[in-house]
Amino acid sequence: MALYQIVLTLVVLLALVAGGSALQCNCTNCERTGFECETDGACMASTFISQGKEEHVRICIAREHLVPPGQPFYCLSAEGLLNTHCCYEDYCNSVDLKAPVPRKGDGWSGTWGPVELVAVIAGPVFLMCVVLMGGVFLFQYHQRAYSHRQRLDVEDPSCDHLYLAKDKTLQDLIYDMSTSGSGSGLPLFVQRTVARTIVLQEIIGKGRFGEVWRGKWRGGDVAVKIFSSREERSWFREAEIYQTIMLRHDNILGFIAADNKDNGTWTQLWLVSDYHEHGSLFDYLNHYSVTIEGMIKLALSAASGLAHLHMEILGTQGKPGIAHRDLKSKNILVKKNGMCAIADLGLAVRHESITDTIDIAPNQRVGTKRYMAPEVLDETINMKHFDSFKCADIYALGLVYWEVARRCNTGGIHEEYQLPYFDLVPSDPSIEEMRKVVCDQRLRPNVPNWWQSYESLRVMGKIMRECWYANGAARLTALRIKKTLSQLSVDEDVKM
Repeated sequence: MALYQIVLTLVVLLALVAGGSALQCNCTNCERTGFECETDGACMASTFISQGKEEHVRICIAREHLVPPGQPFYCLSAEGLLNTHCCYEDYCNSVDLKAPVPRKGDGWSGTWGPVELVAVIAGPVFLMCVVLMGGVFLFQYHQRAYSHRQRLDVEDPSCDHLYLAKDKTLQDLIYDMSTSGSGSGLPLFVQRTVARTIVLQEIIGKGRFGEVWRGKWRGGDVAVKIFSSREERSWFREAEIYQTIMLRHDNILGFIAADNKDNGTWTQLWLVSDYHEHGSLFDYLNHYSVTIEGMIKLALSAASGLAHLHMEILGTQGKPGIAHRDLKSKNILVKKNGMCAIADLGLAVRHESITDTIDIAPNQRVGTKRYMAPEVLDETINMKHFDSFKCADIYALGLVYWEVARRCNTGGIHEEYQLPYFDLVPSDPSIEEMRKVVCDQRLRPNVPNWWQSYESLRVMGKIMRECWYANGAARLTALRIKKTLSQLSVDEDVKM
């Protein structure tokens, strides 16, 4: 092809040199110039069939139009459609070309208009673009598939021996990672390896978020909270809060792992945590009464967990202050040793003291109406002031203490379990019903006079009242409650 192009170029140059500055050609459309034309390019003759009639065309082609080199577009014939001849000598396009012969069975009627010409030219170009785009898409797809396989190689439970020694228990893992690292829990790849090797055993609870299961991992029990797909924000938020640096504490539910597992039909959102066989404080108080020692242990451990949650720890490995916003007996778990662990941090807010900003998740859920503080019910709470959220937690903690103290068995006497305000509002009260009782009538749960006969119950009653003030700023802090109950545990000789 290169040799042909060189020869063709030489022919054109020789023709130009031999014929002077221009090439003389026959021209069928040049009546004014005697059916002749001049060009610095080539003479062309073309024959085609139009409406069943043979047509001849002779014209000049300018040199600038003789592209691409070697096989100029204007000089190409089309089998059965167009017979074209280009030449480079004076009047060389006088030749009579035979008309193209249509191919049988191709459906061609002998008519070739501009639309057909465009189709012939544009069709191959379009096809080439489609092939090119398809190639790019396949390349990107294989790149993504390769990357995904690489991620799966890390996350695949069959590879867990690469990272997790077979004799390691969850407690060992969490202790190693929490003490040697930032105190925010297991690394992400370990979380996924653990989550994907858990075997679910039985369902142990349900809520508006989804279900809670008891699962097994290496012979140990874990709790698996499975969120419905519409609660993805709650799942993400709770996992995010649990992984806050330095959050781990004996009286806050031990977070183990978060994972989104695709079972082929839908995506399951898992939150894996420590398993506590007693369940929630609500369940525990429904089944059991408590001794004075048991009451103090529950109350003190709950205050310790909340104090740690509220507390800001300064430093490079510091912790922001966190407010719970949905504290209630159903969101506090009872451990085997009779202590509490605060759970369900899906509505929690964090306070960044450096910028003095409050990190509130974009979540449509609200707290539990029965436990809402007066300022939340009447919407006077200052959402820009972090202490306002902590004060609302303290109000709810006072209600939880009332639930616990009612079940305290003193001298063989204890009351049946009831929710706060059970005698003042229906089982599922509205915000308006709660506002009327708490804000308008300023009522609070009843504290019996006979509690004054027992020091522990007297102290508990005093703490409750100081948690229930209408003015949030006047309420006790979690740290103050913890110190008061710590002194009470010493006075009552309670072994913590």
